[in-house]
Amino acid sequence: MISPKTVWITGASTGIGAELVRSYTRMGCRVAASARSADKLHALEAGGAGSVHPYPVDVTDAAAIMDTVAAIEADLGPIDLAVLNAGAYTPTPVKDFTAEVVKATMDVNVLGVSNALAALMPRMVERRSGHLALMSSVAGYRGLPMAAAYSASKAAVIAMGQSLKAELDGLGVKIQVICPGFVKTPLTAQNEFPMPYLMEVEDAAQRIVEGLKSDSFEIAFPKRFAWQLKTMQRLPDGVFFPLIKKATGH
Repeated sequence: MISPKTVWITGASTGIGAELVRSYTRMGCRVAASARSADKLHALEAGGAGSVHPYPVDVTDAAAIMDTVAAIEADLGPIDLAVLNAGAYTPTPVKDFTAEVVKATMDVNVLGVSNALAALMPRMVERRSGHLALMSSVAGYRGLPMAAAYSASKAAVIAMGQSLKAELDGLGVKIQVICPGFVKTPLTAQNEFPMPYLMEVEDAAQRIVEGLKSDSFEIAFPKRFAWQLKTMQRLPDGVFFPLIKKATGH
């Protein structure tokens, strides 16, 4: 497979996004890196192994996203691959549950993705080429304890990708959904519980890069953890809920 020439990565200032920027610049791609923090993006540019171009933006600002996509394509050429990675996570145990946390999570994880899709899809459909990668999570397979907002948001991203795929397949645009397990990032550093199969961010980024070369709709890893959660997804409620309570101590 030919490497994409121009790649746009959101949520690029830290974690998986920053590592993907490094991976694609090492491959010789022109990488447009977006996040809210201009300082972190410019630091990434300064330490980059290749062509990193900072485009600071808040993914929840639909108009700003439209302008950013237009600016990237004017400066760097058509976006061949967009990795819509920007994400938010706040634990939501019952005792701390608020509508504000749910809204903030949905604004970034779901509306942030849809804002980018609204800007990108017309351009890619007109060209009949392009590649969209939506960052979800294995937490989207079924609702997990203390992750009501996050699980709901990531389930929505999976469903969004599934809904769009049938149409985009006939319009020359590739779409995939990425479902990682636990990865060492500033987001997972908030967790105070054991995280099975916890991965280094470099390993996660490499698996994503390789997965995006494939024809699989869903890129899920680690395989064993994804399989376990997929199995739980199919269990009847009477089996699932006692099992998840035992597994998590709730």
